Order: sequence, then structure tokens, then C-alpha cells
Amino acid sequence: MTLRIHKGGGRFEDIAAYARAKRIGPFVWVAGTTAIEPSGKIHAPGDAYAQTLFILNRIDTALRAVGSELRHVARVRGYVTDILLAAEMARAHGDVFRGIEPVLTVVEAGLTQKGLVVELDVDAVIHDQTGKIDGIGHP
Repeated sequence: MTLRIHKGGGRFEDIAAYARAKRIGPFVWVAGTTAIEPSGKIHAPGDAYAQTLFILNRIDTALRAVGSELRHVARVRGYVTDILLAAEMARAHGDVFRGIEPVLTVVEAGLTQKGLVVELDVDAVIHDQTGKIDGIGHP
């Protein structure tokens, strides 16, 4: 069975002893991810659309680091600081996931820094184009 983790360099990863992404067999989880640039600066403060695209790029990088891809994403959870931002977050989500169609939940929540307005986490299952998972068979 495959076991892989990816550390993304987040400021809390070592303190809280967690990985940005973890894969166990065909299952992958990506931790809550925000729009923090490598410099520590907030990307596009207050802009839910731009932050969502930035976050999904970070998530794509984390997925690839453990042998997965965006096409494997089955569930996305979105957290916005104001539910009125959900429409812009959803528009960016649609731009990235059109044709993949993961399930999506969006809730209003507080985030760790002023200017951050979106956080996302995802669950993925590595499968082929027909939905077959190695070692498990057809759905």
C-alpha cells in the first residue's frame, strides 16, 4: 500500500504536526489551504475569486506531490469569511473543476488573518478514467 505525505511549508505544519497532503493507497486528503504566498504575504486580500484560484493551484501542487491530480478530487469543502463571497468562490471553483464535478460544501467561518477570505480542503480518490481503483475493481 502507498503511504506518502507532502509538507507545503505552511507556518503551522511543524507546530501542529500535520502534512499539507496525505495519501494512503488511492485515498488523498489535502489540509485546509489559504492564499498565503511563499513570502508570507496574503495573495489578493479580500478577493474571493483570486484567492480561490491561488488556493486551487496550491492544492494541485500538493496533490501532484503525492501522485494525484485535480481530476481525482471527489469532495471540496470551502470556508468563506462572509457567505456573500460564496458566489465568487464558486465561480472560480467552476472554472477549475468543470468536467470533474466534485461535491462541494461552502460554509461561513473565521480565518486566521485579516484579508484571507477563502480556505479550501479536498478529498481525492486516485482512479482511472472509468472510475476503476487499482486493487479494488470497478464501481
